[in-house]
Amino acid sequence: MFKSYFAKYHRVAALLALSTVLVSCDRLLTPDFNTDVQELRGGAYVLDKDHASLVFEIDHLGFSTFIGSFDEFEASLDFDPENVANSSLEVIVNVNSLDVNLPEFEEELLGSNWFDAENFPQAIYRTTSLLSQDGNTYTFAGDMTLHGVTAPMNLDVTFNGGGRNFLTRSYTLGFAASATFLRSDFGVDRFTNFGVGDEITLDINVEFQESE
Repeated sequence: MFKSYFAKYHRVAALLALSTVLVSCDRLLTPDFNTDVQELRGGAYVLDKDHASLVFEIDHLGFSTFIGSFDEFEASLDFDPENVANSSLEVIVNVNSLDVNLPEFEEELLGSNWFDAENFPQAIYRTTSLLSQDGNTYTFAGDMTLHGVTAPMNLDVTFNGGGRNFLTRSYTLGFAASATFLRSDFGVDRFTNFGVGDEITLDINVEFQESE
């Protein structure tokens, strides 16, 4: 029993030591990483497409949450850390990059009854102003154009931090963001009266690289 306890203690101690080493290595690899927004580098940034995800969620008849994504999008950021209100973001989404892991259903959703991607191949979002701040989380007002309709949409953004990425050698900023909107506001209202959710939730995780 004593040997078992002793072995378990050493396993826990080893894990704690390993965690400490990994954290230390992380700081050695990115020594200038900073989570203080005002200490980050301002300027023009472009999306690192290898580290970007745009996921959406919608209620499906009350049974489940249906999840999909758009796999191709571009974004540009003009970042002012000293006055975040002066910052601006533009995102352009390729609607045809819709991914719900069901090819036949993707084809249906891209058709004229839903996104009508042939006529409206892009969705565009641009921030217009800063509404509020709470620590490193900011709420921006903005306009989204989808399905040929432009309507307001707020975006909640959390700054994860920034520093020089030791892999790319580029100064990088990391963000997580979320938003909700009603698809019916953009004319995509099929089956909203039959239990398919109207409210769409967006979950966004991105990294931006300093523009050269």
